[in-house]
Amino acid sequence: MSATVQRIEPPPHAGAAPAAPPGRPMKTVSGYRLPGEGSSSRISTITVVLLLALWWLASHLRWLPPLFLPTPESIFTAFIDAWQGNLQGGQPLTEHFAASMLRVFGAFALAVATAVPIGVMMGVSRIARGIFDPPIEFYRPLPPLAYLPLIVIWFGIDETSKVLLIFLACFAPLAMSAQAGVRSVTIEQINAAYSMGASPWQVVRHVVIPAALPDILTGMRIAIGFGWTTLVAAEMVAATAGLGQMVLNASNFLRTDVVIMGIVLIGLIAYVFDLLMRKLARWLVPWKGRM
Repeated sequence: MSATVQRIEPPPHAGAAPAAPPGRPMKTVSGYRLPGEGSSSRISTITVVLLLALWWLASHLRWLPPLFLPTPESIFTAFIDAWQGNLQGGQPLTEHFAASMLRVFGAFALAVATAVPIGVMMGVSRIARGIFDPPIEFYRPLPPLAYLPLIVIWFGIDETSKVLLIFLACFAPLAMSAQAGVRSVTIEQINAAYSMGASPWQVVRHVVIPAALPDILTGMRIAIGFGWTTLVAAEMVAATAGLGQMVLNASNFLRTDVVIMGIVLIGLIAYVFDLLMRKLARWLVPWKGRM
């Protein structure tokens, strides 16, 4: 007898990833299907709306006293008063805003200009890593308030001490991110560049820095967050203007509405900068997350 073997054809698209449902964009990352940014942004919007609704209910139903939880309307009124300069001190909100922006982004720019090259050197040179790694690792876990008195003793109470404090808060995460990005470059990429006749500087310029750029941009997002969190501590030092100084001054008079208004404003500024950094990352490193 002869046995007949029937060939079984695999079903179409066997082993393929499931198709994305209509209206829901999907991304492929390392063989997995992940939801696109559209669904995430919709969830974020719903979360913000629900939190605002809960705040409105809790404040109007007096679940907490107004001293602890002012109404959203009182926060908006405090914003108008601050914009017109009707708060303690008499400075308009634009003056506080300009002073804080100059301190934070000035210190951040200085940190980017110095920490990123040092981090790259730490990643490519054992000598640079041996020189810079101990002081960075020593002061990185320290809270800014710990070395604030020393900075005041050394540099006084003018703008230098404020900018320096924010600079130090931004410097460490930038340097460590740049070093980690450089260390993530594979030896195959470096050897391939050398085999094509590249010089050491060309390897750093065309291989190391582009490969480290995603980590550097992530470090910039983290560093600006540290800068804004250090702003209040920096403006504790004899500041006459600034969002942090406005918040501290309002807390002395139990103006919770002004305190929350200042916190919301600082958070919105940091969030807008983070959105800009995300767009910059998508433009500079479009290959990230698409392997």
